[in-house]
Amino acid sequence: MPVKWLMHWQPNSGATVSSQILAEVCQCVEGFGGAAKEGRWRTTLTIYRPVVRDASSTATSGPAPTPGDLPRDFLGLTLHDRPGAYFFILRHHRLILQADANVQSLMDKLQSYKARVVLHFEGFQYQLGDFQLRVGKCVQSHVDTLRGIMMEVEYLPLSSMDKSRQIMEDFLDIWQDAVSKKSLPGHFINVELNFADYGLQDLYTPQHTALQYATCIVQLMATVRS
Repeated sequence: MPVKWLMHWQPNSGATVSSQILAEVCQCVEGFGGAAKEGRWRTTLTIYRPVVRDASSTATSGPAPTPGDLPRDFLGLTLHDRPGAYFFILRHHRLILQADANVQSLMDKLQSYKARVVLHFEGFQYQLGDFQLRVGKCVQSHVDTLRGIMMEVEYLPLSSMDKSRQIMEDFLDIWQDAVSKKSLPGHFINVELNFADYGLQDLYTPQHTALQYATCIVQLMATVRS
């Protein structure tokens, strides 16, 4: 599949993210070399925590797992371009697992984990030559508060991370220059990841995208706290 870079908006010191900034970024894309708007997209990330039952509730079903037996920092992800799949990201174990999307129903029945936070990344998709751009916001389910702004850049001709790097860097430089002309209080950041830590190779896969979203939410949360 084509290579993607996922970037988040880093506000300047003293500034915050806002719907106005998101609107101006979208305007910048629409005026950037004749980009064509193609529709909306949404990716959903769920932060899970283990459900630890007391001894009385598990007396007939064997010993209850202790917190140390259950994975921590457990994320679930539904990608906009992979609706039939569900990805599990276990960062402490450096694992990314793929399952059928129906696994969510099984998890609800087993009740071993509870969804603590559900976050939606959503916005508009644009076609710009050999690139697809997805600009959107991060919001918590059932909450209107804007948690962050992000952009997904996809280079359609190549699936090699190494071969596409220079092209992606050049595109990003041009994009940052275009955004800077609007004098917005911040800029987009691409966090360099060591995909090999998760057993991912040069050929791009949906697991690469899943890891980028897992990293993006950490960066967005750090931005909100600061």
